[in-house]
Amino acid sequence: METRWILGVAVAIALLAVAGRAWLGPVLTRRWRGWREVRRRALFEDALKHILSRKHQGRGASPESLGGALGLPQRRVLDLIMRMETAGFVTSHGGMLHLSEAGERWALQVVRAHRLWETYLRVEAKMPLARLHQAAERAEHSLTAERLDELDATLGHPARDPHGDPIPSASGDVKPLEATPLTDWPVGLAGQVVHIEDEPASVFQKIPSEALRPGVAVRVLERGPDHIRISNGEREFDLPPAVAANVHLTSVGDGGPSEGLVPLSELQVGEEAEMVAIDSAIQGFSRRRLLDLGLTPGARIRPRLDNVFGDPRAFSVRGTTIALRTEQASKIWVRRPLEQRVDAR
Repeated sequence: METRWILGVAVAIALLAVAGRAWLGPVLTRRWRGWREVRRRALFEDALKHILSRKHQGRGASPESLGGALGLPQRRVLDLIMRMETAGFVTSHGGMLHLSEAGERWALQVVRAHRLWETYLRVEAKMPLARLHQAAERAEHSLTAERLDELDATLGHPARDPHGDPIPSASGDVKPLEATPLTDWPVGLAGQVVHIEDEPASVFQKIPSEALRPGVAVRVLERGPDHIRISNGEREFDLPPAVAANVHLTSVGDGGPSEGLVPLSELQVGEEAEMVAIDSAIQGFSRRRLLDLGLTPGARIRPRLDNVFGDPRAFSVRGTTIALRTEQASKIWVRRPLEQRVDAR
């Protein structure tokens, strides 16, 4: 009796094992194929992004540079290039790699995904600048076009990421960054950090990125053969020239106020002005809320009432009265009518 019971259990286990293999086999195969497809897509996108980056640097991409960037042996690199050429994303001329129109469009969308995700992590998750790049590298391949559009709208359509890099639009348009490396900035002249290059990581780690983040005003105090001393008004830093070259500046105020623009907080009751821009310092939900309130380029806006306690003030825009704190209004740039500008002088 006991032998028969043991034999029955053994047969049942064997049958379950066969059934398990029959069920698990296709599941594991599908998962393996799905993982392999994701990996193949990520490799494609990393390759396209590398070629685009080298183009913007004016250096050009080669099979050797591509292999070094992706950590692949030349045999696999050549196979990857052949597949990208067959798909119509890449062409080869004189040993150099070039993106087709379709390839550049795809590469720009990967860059857009990377920079929007960095912006989200910085603005909403408060992640330190030093951790953004690696986190975005992992996420950029899984964000769909629809998700990117939602993320862009949620963040208030930011023009630049936390490192100061321009974010491509959904159509692939990119606003060029005009800035001067810290190594070429005149001694004694105040400047504003607008971009910190986050690659290579070994150089980026040597930049006190939180203290020299985009938007911070700095001054070059001293330039020597092996160091550049700068101050952000609170601290002084010595950077090797190779590191300082990855910090880019513009004149103080570039990218924010320019001729004819004033902060909304300066308007007096009775004045009317044209809405021009929301300062890049306002990001995420706060930026989105201001846009939803009607503070978009071209809108006419005027103060309605002054608050005896100072904050908030009431403004009329697009037929609606809204309340803004002075801190918010100081970061909203408007342009007075020409006659008011002449009177103000």
